[in-house]
Amino acid sequence: MENLNYNIKSALFGVAIGDALGVPVEFKSRETILQKPVTDMIGYGTYNLPPGTFSDDSSMTFCLAEALTQDFDLKTIGQNFVKWYHDNFWTARGEVFDIGIATREAINRLAKGEQPELAGSTDASSNGNGSLMRILPLLFYIKDLSISERYEIIKKVSSITHGHIRSVISCFYYLEFSREILLGKDKFEIYQKLQTKIPNFLNSLSINPHEISLFARLLNKDISELAEHEILSSGYVLHSLEASIWCLLTTDNYKEATLKAVNLGEDTDTTAAITGGLAGLLYGFDSIPKSWIEQLARKDDIEDLAQRMATKMEQNSSI
Repeated sequence: MENLNYNIKSALFGVAIGDALGVPVEFKSRETILQKPVTDMIGYGTYNLPPGTFSDDSSMTFCLAEALTQDFDLKTIGQNFVKWYHDNFWTARGEVFDIGIATREAINRLAKGEQPELAGSTDASSNGNGSLMRILPLLFYIKDLSISERYEIIKKVSSITHGHIRSVISCFYYLEFSREILLGKDKFEIYQKLQTKIPNFLNSLSINPHEISLFARLLNKDISELAEHEILSSGYVLHSLEASIWCLLTTDNYKEATLKAVNLGEDTDTTAAITGGLAGLLYGFDSIPKSWIEQLARKDDIEDLAQRMATKMEQNSSI
């Protein structure tokens, strides 16, 4: 139980700290940030908010985690997203200040009564990073299930806001990587293992081969060998996934990984949140700079959420 609580705490804080690091420079270009790189937790900037303010990435991650403190139910997850957007549930400081277009449209459909697994757009143009950025808590619910069961649940939870197969595969890859971290594997060993495991599984589902081919830089090559200028950091889900894996593989600790993600520019908060989730799991909560944790909005609430989620996951595993 203690280990499970620690891992959940590492994941939740990993996401939120990365997110908060990136919020003040969101939308700034790589070239602009390069003139004054981010080296520490700062505030204000893009949204003029105090240091430690997390955005939609963490809020929606916490909404999912909150739903997982109860019996698994897609409607509960979807309604938590509605409560966040309409009632400021799990916001850092009582207001929503950042939301993606596809996510907003999906939440509006949920509010009108749409079934959660049908709320997210399945259009190829709706492949922002909005489901990838908040999917990590699901790891702790699915980690002991079969790969087929894991995939099906990931697909449904992604589809609450992002239903296209590209977003689903991105979430699936990310959680499979995270699961291997939980199993204690080396990050490069994980990367190589997934190059066989992911395509083999996806091909068994008769997924459009073109969609799988879009993941070639992760599945067929060594992304860690690419230069920074070859890594993109827009809000496109594949860019975010590639950037997070690249940041993880080319650094050696939580601080370096998340700062590297922020300094890529553009969608800074989300790239760093996704990277931070992996780095938090890999290096552990104790690897996150204490001064950053101290500045994080609602840190006590997040710690309590991790504890409640761990208690529920423990109950699930003993049933």
